[in-house]
Amino acid sequence: MSKEEFPSEKDLPQEDQEKQAKAAEADKAGVKDDKKVKDDKEEAAKLADVELDQLKAEVAALTQKNKDLEDKYLRSQAEIQNAQRRYSKERADLVKYESQRLGKDILSSVDNLERALQVKADDEASRQLKKGIEMTLEGLVRALKDNGIEEIKADGEKFDPTLHQAVQSVPAENDDQKGHVVQVLQKGYVYKDRTLRPAMVVVAQ
Repeated sequence: MSKEEFPSEKDLPQEDQEKQAKAAEADKAGVKDDKKVKDDKEEAAKLADVELDQLKAEVAALTQKNKDLEDKYLRSQAEIQNAQRRYSKERADLVKYESQRLGKDILSSVDNLERALQVKADDEASRQLKKGIEMTLEGLVRALKDNGIEEIKADGEKFDPTLHQAVQSVPAENDDQKGHVVQVLQKGYVYKDRTLRPAMVVVAQ
């Protein structure tokens, strides 16, 4: 068929021309729709990324908060346990050393009785009185011992600052005597594993 045999667009019927125009517009609209779909997808992807970042930030914040709360909980538990241990120890010490104050108060009476016994008894009445003082002193010393209070060994012992209080020093007679107690001025006492009152002593230097 020759070129002359093909009808030109203007030779087509009006109806066919309208169909071609609509088809062309549909093609253009399809291109626009594809671009819009692509743009919408890209926008949705960006929004999804933003939401994902926000969720990650929230998860990180909640994780840190949980870690902080767990740390505070563990610290609180440790403090409670320490307080319970301190309370138990203090209670045990109160029970263990319940006679400490009474023992300290009695020691001054023991000192007075010992000083009274140093007075010379010249007559029968004085000797009887001295005998009564001795019996009283023995009873007190026994009661102290029964409650865990005992005299500190000091005379001739090596000086121990945890048990002895040096109030005076004298020249040593020999090398073996150096650093040793040569005289006890006041008796000292221990209560179980505590020094209730150190012995007041003279030490050879």
